[in-house]
Amino acid sequence: MALTKVLFLCTGNSARSQMAEAFLRELAGDRFEAYSAGLNPSDINPYTRRVMEEIGLNLAGQFSKGVEEYLGKVNFGYLITVCDHAEQNCPTTFLGISHRLHWSLEDPAGFEGSDQEKLAKFREVRDLIKRQIENWLVAQDIGSSG
Repeated sequence: MALTKVLFLCTGNSARSQMAEAFLRELAGDRFEAYSAGLNPSDINPYTRRVMEEIGLNLAGQFSKGVEEYLGKVNFGYLITVCDHAEQNCPTTFLGISHRLHWSLEDPAGFEGSDQEKLAKFREVRDLIKRQIENWLVAQDIGSSG
């Protein structure tokens, strides 16, 4: 049986959507196939890699991709926008999408502060995304293994 594909979309595909992709793969990789993309992709933020490695999730193999890589090419069970900009600017007619959700999550990359303050912000957003994924999985009646 094919796994339901989930696409997490944000502006740069450098932080929030990358974290969400990694968490879904970790928590429910036996039930979902996780993807992420950005409207204007940029490199994965070093703080993203750092805070995910702190909790044992290595983003090796993940890289920033543009949404056009998937438009009209992959059928997704879910498209989940994880930032307001992506929600407002994502094409409204995205062929092959069964369900569309929006999670308004703060962009940790936009936070100004010291190295430690930036790390704290990335950790805060990381933990919020993990809870969001866990809650969504419970709502899907799947639960999480973590």
